Amino acid sequence: MPKRKRAVVTQPQPPQMQKRMRRTKTICSCSSPRFTDISTGSAFCWYEEDVWTEIAKYLDGKSLVMLATTCRWFHGLIMEGSIWKYACLRDLQVPAPLHVAFNWRKLYVSAFDGSHSYMFRQKEKHIDWMRIGAFSVESSEALLTERLSNPTKLPEEDTMQKMLQACGYCVLDNVKAGIWIADLQLVRCPVCELNTCDGTMQTLDARHIELFLSEGYQNGSWEYEIIGSHDVKKHVDGASGAIFDLKHLNDSPTSAVFNLKSWVGKPNDWQPKAIITLHSVAVNTNLQKNEGLQVKYQVMRAGAGGEVVSIRISQQLL
Repeated sequence: MPKRKRAVVTQPQPPQMQKRMRRTKTICSCSSPRFTDISTGSAFCWYEEDVWTEIAKYLDGKSLVMLATTCRWFHGLIMEGSIWKYACLRDLQVPAPLHVAFNWRKLYVSAFDGSHSYMFRQKEKHIDWMRIGAFSVESSEALLTERLSNPTKLPEEDTMQKMLQACGYCVLDNVKAGIWIADLQLVRCPVCELNTCDGTMQTLDARHIELFLSEGYQNGSWEYEIIGSHDVKKHVDGASGAIFDLKHLNDSPTSAVFNLKSWVGKPNDWQPKAIITLHSVAVNTNLQKNEGLQVKYQVMRAGAGGEVVSIRISQQLL
């Protein structure tokens, strides 16, 4: 028997399917900030402040600014002080101070825009710098030292100059509480004006986070003053400086500063090293054979008799 051919049956298409579809409108995204979740039938709003506030916690300062430029709604949200406060404390890794005199967005910019104290004063002397980090001062007293050993007892001399001469430490009072930012500065010889002079000076430069925003600093009425200086007229292995919140000198985290093997460079490592804890900061640069150091301690006050808002510990080879 001859094979039967397979019959192919085609179903008649509805009239509307026989015609080519005409697109009257191009595909585009929904312009509404709300959409409905099909599974739950509930509406979700893209512009939920709580949601975006939480998202903002994961953005750095640059990303926050970019988000704020997208529309008015985001600009209003991102300009909230609580968002910049969180970002500032997170990036500086310090606890919140009891009080600040400026809004947190300005404080964030001041801390992270790449500015340092020599950008405003003595630009011609500046060579290089590096950001160490931030620490917190809770008490009104700070211990300044050029020695990286925990003092067995605090100096009792009646003047800072005598304290420094006797033991290389001094206690500074009326220090402004809050967040302090520490940098390591390398500057040219501050003594002479000779272009041929190769002399350099290392400076541990710490400032209160509000300093650059303060009118007295901006108009130049606040100046650095030397509170003590002395010469070490013998070979010194390293140029060191440290600042401690006196209240937390014996805290466990602060003890890391005195564990030199954990952060100071090896004898043939000439690169500067630094360490920062919650309530202290220290630097050290190993030195080649030398004849000693000149050490200077400087402070800046918020006006005559005002709180200390900046501290410098400088070392220069003799």
